[in-house]
Amino acid sequence: MAEVTAAAVKSLREKTGAGMMECRNALQEANGNEEQAIEVLRKRGQAKGAKAASRIAAEGVVGSYIHMGGKVGVMVEVNCETDFVGRTPEFQQLVKDIAMHIAAAEPRFVSREEVSADVVDKEKEIAIAQAKNEPKNANKPENVLEKIAEGRINKFYEEAVLLDQPFVKDPAKTVGELLTENIARTGERITVRRFTRYKMGEGIARREDDFNSEVAALAGGGQ
Repeated sequence: MAEVTAAAVKSLREKTGAGMMECRNALQEANGNEEQAIEVLRKRGQAKGAKAASRIAAEGVVGSYIHMGGKVGVMVEVNCETDFVGRTPEFQQLVKDIAMHIAAAEPRFVSREEVSADVVDKEKEIAIAQAKNEPKNANKPENVLEKIAEGRINKFYEEAVLLDQPFVKDPAKTVGELLTENIARTGERITVRRFTRYKMGEGIARREDDFNSEVAALAGGGQ
């Protein structure tokens, strides 16, 4: 029987909306094969989000969130399949929660698919260089350093990708898992299509005074 990792259980749970133990059991039965595990869950009626994943979601809401007295603002488009679901209080709250999360967590991408190969290659290059510079890794072969780098790339995804980030209101689950829960609840496909985060003054060159000169000027003026 293949070893079932926590990462494999997490991935299957995000794709199907099934419970953690249901996912683990299905993966064990499928000898670790995710596609076969999805089939197992569907046959048991436990793959709540699997069917919805292939449907088109073109309705939904563009929501917003303003934080810190207008210093940070977010607009996000969250899609579902029907206007009926999009108008429900639960869906409206989901959109608000996601916008709030974006304001707090500062993701750069919606999903891993949005991260370009160039960005991943650069992060991997940095991760390998960092690993090589750590004394404990001095004599480790390249394949081990590659494994270490892969772990750090996954950490990069958790920090930069919205769906991989721990949800700010409940860090025990990711934003992706939050969506899966709502897919299971509504029976509709729900996706985050895009977002924009604004921060007051971001990108504007600010005037930096020479503190020492300012102090000297004040001291001179007081004599």
